[in-house]
Amino acid sequence: MKSITNRIFIFAIIIFAGYASKAQTNASTNSKTINHTTMKTYLIERDIPNAGKLTPQQLKAISQKSCNVLKEMGPQIEWIQSYVTGDKIFCVYKAENEDLIREHAKKGGFPATTIIEVSTQISPATATAKIN
Repeated sequence: MKSITNRIFIFAIIIFAGYASKAQTNASTNSKTINHTTMKTYLIERDIPNAGKLTPQQLKAISQKSCNVLKEMGPQIEWIQSYVTGDKIFCVYKAENEDLIREHAKKGGFPATTIIEVSTQISPATATAKIN
């Protein structure tokens, strides 16, 4: 049952990532610098015991560490958002390749238990979209 729950949660992340990705794409298009590399979307599952009990200060420190590592790594990897659960954190990233996700995890000291490349995105809009 726990495996099914995790899969449903990951599926929900994929759907939500579609919305975040679209907003991110629109924001990027409007900025002065546009990243012309091919960015793929990844879901990262991080096993972190008691993640759901982390304090706001601890979450802020983790977020700051992640942002500092990302800044050091450059524009070929981008953190979109994360979801904190009981013993896991599920993250959505854009990156040129999976190796960058692993490098970020190593430099930041966060586990990357599972990395999944998103092959496509769907949303409620998919249900009513015209297909040519």
